[in-house]
Amino acid sequence: MEGRSLVFKALGDSTRRAILDRLREGDLNAGEIASAFEIGKASISHHLNLLKQAGLVKSRRQGQQQIYTLHTTVFQEALQWLMVFFENQTTPPNPRGSGKSGKNGPRG
Repeated sequence: MEGRSLVFKALGDSTRRAILDRLREGDLNAGEIASAFEIGKASISHHLNLLKQAGLVKSRRQGQQQIYTLHTTVFQEALQWLMVFFENQTTPPNPRGSGKSGKNGPRG
């Protein structure tokens, strides 16, 4: 899966977003992250691995623990892509349809 797709997949899950919110406060080990959730450590490990694959977090070994850190560069790249994507939209979508009058168009 392409890098940008992994980022959006990772951000699409509420548990992973909550993990990222916790990491905004500072680096945490896996046990500290897991203690904030009512799911098993294996599930937390799965979420952390997906966040690592997407490049949203980095980990480093400190003794016998893995310490997790946000990797903000990937967030910046995703935000930059979104900004360019929306800047390139020539006309905003019309929430009322095509704007053409006629059988299926707005009534006057």
